[in-house]
Amino acid sequence: MSFDISNIRKDFPILNQKIYNRPLVYFDNAATTQRPQQVIDALTRTYSEYYGNIHRAAHYLADKATMAYEETREKAQKLINAETREQIVFTKGATESINLVAYSYGEAFMQEGDEIIVSEMEHHSNIVPWQLMAQRKKARIVMLPMDDDGRLLIEQLDALITKRTRIIAVGHVSNVLGTINPVKEIIEKAHTRGVHVLIDGAQAVPHLQIDVQELDADFYAFSAHKMYGPNGVGVLYGKRELLEQMPPYQGGGEMISEVSFAGTSYNELPYKFEAGTPNISGVIAFGAAIDYLQNIGLETVSRVETEILKYATAELNKIQGMKIYGTQIKKSGVISFNVEGVHFFDLGTMLDKFGIAVRTGHHCADPLMDHFGIQGTVRVSFAFYNTKEEVDLFIEALKKVIQMF
Repeated sequence: MSFDISNIRKDFPILNQKIYNRPLVYFDNAATTQRPQQVIDALTRTYSEYYGNIHRAAHYLADKATMAYEETREKAQKLINAETREQIVFTKGATESINLVAYSYGEAFMQEGDEIIVSEMEHHSNIVPWQLMAQRKKARIVMLPMDDDGRLLIEQLDALITKRTRIIAVGHVSNVLGTINPVKEIIEKAHTRGVHVLIDGAQAVPHLQIDVQELDADFYAFSAHKMYGPNGVGVLYGKRELLEQMPPYQGGGEMISEVSFAGTSYNELPYKFEAGTPNISGVIAFGAAIDYLQNIGLETVSRVETEILKYATAELNKIQGMKIYGTQIKKSGVISFNVEGVHFFDLGTMLDKFGIAVRTGHHCADPLMDHFGIQGTVRVSFAFYNTKEEVDLFIEALKKVIQMF
C-alpha cells in the first residue's frame, strides 16, 4: 500500500465528521485508535457469514471461524517474529496479559521475600498486578527510577538486581512521556543475572517493528485496540519453557485435556491459557488490522508519526508558559504538557469545543505524576492518519483557549 494520506483517511469513516460544527481532530490515539473500514468489514463478515464457536464443532461455520481465528494467531506470530504460533496467547488485552503473567508466573516461580523490579514510569496495568502478586506471595516491589527528562536510570539496574530478584516489568514505550525505553539493554542486564523480563508493548507495537527473538524478551504483552483493531482482544507472547511451567490462569472449557472429579489434565499451549469462549469475531477482525498495518509498513508508520511529533513539539514550544514532560530524543508519538496558569482539565474540555480530542488527567500513571509533582497533564498522541494540518488546527485552538484564562 502506497502512503497517500488522503486515501488513508478515507479508510477511517469516523474521522470524516464534525464535532460542534468543526472538523474532528483525533489526538487520543494512545488511549485507543480508530478502526479502518477493512477491520469493520471483517467484523461484519464474521457475524453475517461464518460465525460459530471455534475448536469445538464439526460443522462448516465453526470450522471456517476456527481457521480464521487461528490465522490471526499466525499473523500475530509473524508481526512480532515469535518462534512458534504456540507462544501467542490471546487475552482480553495487554492488561489481562500482564495479570496472567503476574498470577501464573508468581505461582510457579515466586517465594516469600522475592523481588519484582517495576519502573517508575509504568502504566497502572504494569504496577497493580505485581502488587497483588507481591501481597499474595509476600514478595517485594522494587522501583527502577527515572530522571526529569523521562529517561530510565538503567545504570542503577545492576545494583537493584539482587539474588532475590525474579522478574522485571517495564514498558517498551511510556504512555505519558513517549519515551522509547532501551528494553534490549534491560533484558541483557537481567538475563546476565538470571532474571526474567516482561515488556508491556501496548504503546510500542502500533508504532515500531518488534522482534521478540532479537529482543530475547521472556514475555511481551500488547492490545489490539491500540493498533486499529477491536477492543477486548490482546496478545501475550511468552517463551515456551516458561509458559510450560506456569499453571493455568483460569479454568473452564478449552484449557483442559481431560476432566474428572479425581483430577484434571490441561491442554497444550497456547490453549492452556485460553479458558472459555473467546472474542472470536474480535480476534478475526484483529487479523485484518494486522494486515492493514503490515500493508502500510511499520517503518512508514514510524516515519510519518515521527514527523508529526517533531512538528507538533516545535509548535508547542513556541507557546509561552508551555511545559512538556518527556524530552528524550527517542520518542514515540506522544506529548504530555501543561500550560502555566491553566488547569489541564480546563484545557482539554475547551479544546473539545473546537473539535480537538485529547486526553487529560494522570493517564493511569500516578507514580510518574508524583515524580514531577503534578496531578496530571494534557496528552496529545498521534497516529499515521494524523496530519500537520491537524496540528495547526490544534495549536490555533490551544492558543485561543489559553487566552480565555
